Amino acid sequence: MPAQPDAESSNEETSRAAELFAEAVAIMARLRAPGGCPWDREQTFSSIRKYTLEETWEVLDAIEREHWSDLADELGDLLLQVLFYAEMAAEAGRFTIAEVLANLNRKLVRRHPHVFGEEASAAAGNRAEDLATDDIDTPQVLRNWEQIKRLEGKHRPAGEGRLDAVSRSMPALLEAGKIGSRAAKAGFDWPDATGVLAKLREETAELESEIHSAQNIAATEELGDLLFTAANLARHMKADPELALRDANAKFRRRFAAMEAASSRPLEELSPEELEELWSRAKASA
Repeated sequence: MPAQPDAESSNEETSRAAELFAEAVAIMARLRAPGGCPWDREQTFSSIRKYTLEETWEVLDAIEREHWSDLADELGDLLLQVLFYAEMAAEAGRFTIAEVLANLNRKLVRRHPHVFGEEASAAAGNRAEDLATDDIDTPQVLRNWEQIKRLEGKHRPAGEGRLDAVSRSMPALLEAGKIGSRAAKAGFDWPDATGVLAKLREETAELESEIHSAQNIAATEELGDLLFTAANLARHMKADPELALRDANAKFRRRFAAMEAASSRPLEELSPEELEELWSRAKASA
């Protein structure tokens, strides 16, 4: 196990990080300034959204591969997206990177009274009272977090529904889980995972019926209902459906690669029975 850094080396690393962060902010401003990079100067909030998603998935990929040098690079690329948005916002007079950091710092202190103390948490905007903060466990931390978050004063504008705040740009499985969670807070939910499983069987039967009737549009709609229900089953299981599917994708990749490696002929030349035999062997080993 690597030695823990002492206070002096930790302070030096913090100071170095602050200097490097300031340098990155200055570089981003230079890229966007007159005489900077033409491509960077042409970008807008809308145009770089796709890169934000790409960088996020590349961070997840590096974590799943446990490739730490790649992760360091990908986190830098993700941080670039934050700097890009903040610089464009500063140019338009909306906010600055300093405000982004100040908001983050206040939020961290506000939502961790058990670490920074109730007085500091209150000064940072915490309006929750009578929270348990001494020697608490993770479930209590999460309960505190939710109670503090509920009282942070983020009221819905007039006419805005509960689901309007759920971003439509996130991956669909994640969006489905968020929608289900918001609806559940209004009391509209299955009581437990057993109820969701029953709904899953109901949606499967409806999908099967539409497939047999050859109604492709209706079948596609039923498939969407099935996936939505599956995402909410994941929520009841305290599982992330997006990560569960990514794990399933990785498992299929391993097993399919094992099939290719085990076959002396191209898979296209094999019979369905031979492919099934290879698949069974791959499942047993991977």
